[in-house]
Amino acid sequence: MPLTLTAAWLVLPTIVLAGGLIGATGIGGVLLVPVLSTLGGVPLPQAIAASSLGFALPALVALRPLRREPSMTARCLPLLAGALVGAAAGAFFVRWLPGTALMAGVTALVLFSGWRGLRKPAGTSSHPAQPLLPPAALLGVGALVGIGSALTGTGGPVLVIPLLMLLGQPVIFAVVAAQAIQLPVALASSAVHAMAGRLDLGLALLCGVLMLAGSIAGQRAAQRLDTRQLQRLVSGLLLAVGAWFAWLLLN
Repeated sequence: MPLTLTAAWLVLPTIVLAGGLIGATGIGGVLLVPVLSTLGGVPLPQAIAASSLGFALPALVALRPLRREPSMTARCLPLLAGALVGAAAGAFFVRWLPGTALMAGVTALVLFSGWRGLRKPAGTSSHPAQPLLPPAALLGVGALVGIGSALTGTGGPVLVIPLLMLLGQPVIFAVVAAQAIQLPVALASSAVHAMAGRLDLGLALLCGVLMLAGSIAGQRAAQRLDTRQLQRLVSGLLLAVGAWFAWLLLN
C-alpha cells in the first residue's frame, strides 16, 4: 500500500531518524512498524514484512567495524546463525501467534535493561562482570532474538542489546552485534513474508535506503562517544523504547 503525500512528510523523516539511531546505537528499528502502520496507514502484516527486508540495508553498515576486527566477527557468527534460523521460524508463525504476551515480555526486558545500564558504575562499562559467552550460548541467544524479532517486526537490536547487557557482555560488542544481526533476521523473515504474499518490495526498498543513509550518519556520530557515553545513550534509548511499548500495550 503506497504512502499518501500527507503521511509521507511525517513518515519518511522518521525512517531516516530510525536509521540514524540504528547506526549510532543499534536501536531505532522499533520505530518503523508503528510509524508505517499508524502514521502511514500500512496494514500491520505488510508493515512488518516491509520493515523486515528494509533492515537489511542498514545492517550492511555494521560490516565495516566487523571487517576491522576479526575476533569480533568470529564472536558474532554463532549469534547470526541462530538469528537466521529463529527469524525464519518466527516469520512462519507470525499470523497464528498473538503478539501481545510477547510484546509485554519484550517491554519488561527493555525497561529493566535500560534501568540497569544507567545504574552500572562507570568503571565497569568496559569490563563485564560475567565471562564472555561461549558460541553455543550465543547461538541460543541469536535464535531467541530471531524468533522474537520476526514476530514483532523489531529487526533484532531491541532484543539482542538488552539480552547481551543482562548477560554482562561489553556494550561495544552488543551494539555491533545488534547492527549485524539485522541482516540474517531481514533475509530469513522477508523470504517467508514474500512467499506468503505480504511483502511490498517498493516500500521495503524505500525504507531500507532511507535507513541506510541515516545509519551511516549515525555510526559516524557514535565514533565521537567513549564507552560510558555510549552505554548511557543506549540505556536511555532502551528506557524510551520500553515506555513507548508500554503505552502501546495499554492503548
